Amino acid sequence: MVTEVFDNLKELQNILVEKYDLEAKVSEAPKQLSSQDELLARLKKEYIAKNTEYDELKEKVGVLKVDLDEAVKSREAGEKGMDNITTHREYEALEKQIAEATDKENNVRKDLQREEKRLSELNENLKNYESMIASQESDLNASRQSLDNTISGYNSRIAELQAEEDKISQNVDKEILFKFQRIIQRNSDGIVAVRNGVCTGCHMILPAQFANIVRVGDNINFCPYCSRILFYEEVAEDEAENYFDINAAGSLADLDDDFEDEGDDEDMESRDEELGDSYEEDDSDLSEDDEDEDFDDEADEESDEDDSEE
Repeated sequence: MVTEVFDNLKELQNILVEKYDLEAKVSEAPKQLSSQDELLARLKKEYIAKNTEYDELKEKVGVLKVDLDEAVKSREAGEKGMDNITTHREYEALEKQIAEATDKENNVRKDLQREEKRLSELNENLKNYESMIASQESDLNASRQSLDNTISGYNSRIAELQAEEDKISQNVDKEILFKFQRIIQRNSDGIVAVRNGVCTGCHMILPAQFANIVRVGDNINFCPYCSRILFYEEVAEDEAENYFDINAAGSLADLDDDFEDEGDDEDMESRDEELGDSYEEDDSDLSEDDEDEDFDDEADEESDEDDSEE
């Protein structure tokens, strides 16, 4: 029974991996056109700004043309009036009018020529923008059509995979199926082998007792570290050297015992050192007492000799 479930899960795994991959591609597909959309939007925004500038410059050129026409008329009127002057004062007035009109005409003409040149360049620039916008819209429409066809193909395949998934899922416990689907969404491998007590999904050493339970294979078991579904796989002798020996590795409790033993040894050594230091201090004290006694004996002997001489 469990073997049949494993077979169904392995087959279901291939279906889910492909299905989730296609669903991700469908979800990400619109982002492929984002750069083209952004470029088109930027071109249109720049075109609007340039077109506004063109309209303002065109209006300015119209004003300059009016000013130029007035300056020309003023100059010509002054020149015609020269034929009818009768006094020197009239002559000076007309001469001043003609000079001012001429200066204004020259200045306005220069401004007009400069602005008309800018207007022509801006008009050419607008034509280039119109051409780029048209080309970008054409490319974007072609890309969108191609992407729609691709997405349509993805959706067709997803529908086929969904039908296969529904068929296999009928033979799998709903709770196990739910967990398995969540695992596949995070990892491409949802069901992995246990080899020499090691989960081949996360490469963690499993507790020996748990590894034996997986080996028996009476139930569906999940890795305590990566949550993948586990099944036991025998390892050939020549391949066994590439894996850790679970009996030699031991458990975390054994590791704690080793640390405790090392700690005990260190404590014993520190206590021995302390005792050694205390012994050395005692010997030092004893040697100092002996020296004091020797000094007292010598003093007594000298005192006796003095008494005998007297």
